[in-house]
Amino acid sequence: MAELVDLSADKGRRAKGMDMFTVYAISSLSRNYIYVGMTSNLDERLKRHNGLREKTTKPYAPFKLIFSEVVPTRIEARKREKYWKSGIGKEKLRSLRDSS
Repeated sequence: MAELVDLSADKGRRAKGMDMFTVYAISSLSRNYIYVGMTSNLDERLKRHNGLREKTTKPYAPFKLIFSEVVPTRIEARKREKYWKSGIGKEKLRSLRDSS
């Protein structure tokens, strides 16, 4: 799993409205399903997924985090999210999930 970064460590950027974004992948513990998304608050987002508060992932809960990466802008996060949702990206995520 990729290293998680403490977002609170960069308070200067956040105070100026320059939030960092996290692109993440979660894997269902009960079914063969990987979800890729992006957020500015990873902990809260994971609670929403596992708390059955997200329509898209509700049938596949519970989840474990298999990958995350922090990027500086929403645009970059969207590009990385698209990559991880692509065929090659999903293959890498499956390999990552299956090796842990």
